Amino acid sequence: MVQPEMPKLTAQALNPLAPAKAAFYSAIVPGLGQYYNKSYWKIPLVYGGMGTSLYFYIDNQRAYTRARDEYKLRLRGIERTDNPKVGSYTQDQLVTVQRNAQRNRDLSLFITIGLYILNIVDANVDAHLQQFNVDEDLSFKPNLEYNPQINQHHFNVNVSYRF
Repeated sequence: MVQPEMPKLTAQALNPLAPAKAAFYSAIVPGLGQYYNKSYWKIPLVYGGMGTSLYFYIDNQRAYTRARDEYKLRLRGIERTDNPKVGSYTQDQLVTVQRNAQRNRDLSLFITIGLYILNIVDANVDAHLQQFNVDEDLSFKPNLEYNPQINQHHFNVNVSYRF
């Protein structure tokens, strides 16, 4: 029986500061920690998520400002303005538009902050996992075994650690 040749593992120097460095880089510039960890495919996800939530923040801020300015004009007695977005709304509708835009703006800000924190945590965890020791001493071997007493196959798992 021919045994398949196991790949040779090379010893790497362990850098205990790599996770902190990756998290620091991501805190300074989002995506830089992923670049440091050589997880290049995650960088567009970081900027895509943060860019989308920032876009919605800016859009909702504009909607809030338009509705607020129109409402202020109505309070001063100017009934009709040439604003095509909110000029035809009643005062009650303007208040509702303001509240919805403000709520959505705040939600977009919280999502942006959450994605920023997730970016830092991802860089830190990815750097930690790159230092995880996977060698031949720790093995996981699933096995399908036949039991002749009950005439059935059983799935077994063997986890072993060699010193």
